[in-house]
Amino acid sequence: RWGRPQLSAPWDAASQSLEFQQLDLDHYLGEPLAGMPGMSRGPVPIVRMFGVTDSGHSVLCHVHGFLPYFYVEAPPNFRKEHCWSFRDALNKAVLKDMRSNKNNMSDTVVGVDMVLKQSIYGYHSKGKTPFLKITMVLPRLIAPAKRLLETGSVSVEPYGAPSYRIFESNIDFEIRFMVDTHVVGCCWIELPRGKYTVREAKRGPQGRVSRAQLEVDVAWDEMVAHAPEGNWARVAPLRILSFDIECAGRKGIFPEPEKDSVIQISNMVMRQGEKDPFIRNVFTLNTCAPIAGCEVLSYQREHELLQKWADFVREVDPDVITGYNIQNFDFPYLMNRAKTLRVDTFPFLGRIRDCKTLLKDAVMQSKQMGRRENKVVTIEGRVQFDLLQVLLRDYKLRSYTLNAVSYHFLQEQKEDVQHSIITDLQNGTDQTRRRLAVYCLKDAMLPLRLLDKLMSVINYMEMARVTGVPMTYLLSRGQQIKVVSQLLRKAAEQDLVMPVVHSEVGEDFEGATVIEPAKGFY
Repeated sequence: RWGRPQLSAPWDAASQSLEFQQLDLDHYLGEPLAGMPGMSRGPVPIVRMFGVTDSGHSVLCHVHGFLPYFYVEAPPNFRKEHCWSFRDALNKAVLKDMRSNKNNMSDTVVGVDMVLKQSIYGYHSKGKTPFLKITMVLPRLIAPAKRLLETGSVSVEPYGAPSYRIFESNIDFEIRFMVDTHVVGCCWIELPRGKYTVREAKRGPQGRVSRAQLEVDVAWDEMVAHAPEGNWARVAPLRILSFDIECAGRKGIFPEPEKDSVIQISNMVMRQGEKDPFIRNVFTLNTCAPIAGCEVLSYQREHELLQKWADFVREVDPDVITGYNIQNFDFPYLMNRAKTLRVDTFPFLGRIRDCKTLLKDAVMQSKQMGRRENKVVTIEGRVQFDLLQVLLRDYKLRSYTLNAVSYHFLQEQKEDVQHSIITDLQNGTDQTRRRLAVYCLKDAMLPLRLLDKLMSVINYMEMARVTGVPMTYLLSRGQQIKVVSQLLRKAAEQDLVMPVVHSEVGEDFEGATVIEPAKGFY
């Protein structure tokens, strides 16, 4: 009853092209697929794109055959025939440098090619000069290869072991892929008919691994990324879930997931571009009087409540999950509570079936934001769009409570329920629990109203399109990544490469001497 619209017929890749708007992009290591470009054995990087079609179907696209690479300046008099011995020497050095080779790799360097490029940094009178493009098997092997080349640990006949100048070795694999395939954040991807394959519903390495309705495989050079202009600037009907939880705390103590139960979870789901949510419900512990225009789902046991809510999230299959401070409170609380109650099926909220939702601590450090300690919840394929984080980044307000923010932007207030009486309302009758549910529902509705008023989803989507990074980067990373992405795109058009800049430790200046003033009138 909550799921996405069903596919009318089995999808035929031979006669239909597939168009979808990609929202989230990451990569994983998997086995190579027969008939795809790139390596034929061993683990290979595969890019995953999650998205939505015009008709609201969810898509997971596995993109095969793209390999990571970086550049070094070719030594003087280096010729094409030396490439093979250079590759061999670097390969041996990287293998020797590995602490453990659990994948039993014999090749770490795929190839070394001679190309004409020019550094983007400084003035060059000679124009383009020879560079070596070094392609590696895995993204994590770029760092050791760079270190070995910089420190002069790679000896190639007849050059000895010079120290090489390295270019573009510090670029994220996802950004590298996006630049080379002209993909920008939230753009539309088209897979031409006959150029991709649809995965069968069976389990196993070649079967489906996700909860998406369509799961497809394509070679990296066969997909078409449309620039977000004209008709391709449209937005797919994304599903946005906003939720809020209420906990039964003890007097004067902030709720702790090991001791205090989750008593209500309210949910609102809307499609991007529509005014009102099409799903409004509240999961309550113990009975609750009916609420007009809202479905009330009551459970006697908290274990069941959490289990049913996780099932609800998986069925709704939201593209974006929002709320107020869900990143640092609601999600971590639910995860830890489910762990305490041993709800084993709970922490699988992402789109990848067997991928557990994990909780990590992260420290964000940037000049603009200062030092911020955040929790990171990994929910594959869904964009976590915590409204509090958005407001902290984009608006300077006196107070960031949901009440203050709602009053500031919407001239609306939360329902009037004090924190201290939440437990009393829960322990009362179904009418007092109804009052609590109305309060909880309002807390789930306000973030959606604010997103609509501030047009945050649209703004972030356009920022992702302009700067060419995935939308998730805008909330979790700083400014620099956006600039680097744009620089790379422009540089690639003119055969320019970016050097790896080493941050130099500057000299500390001594402050000026301050002389005590002589007091008096002058």
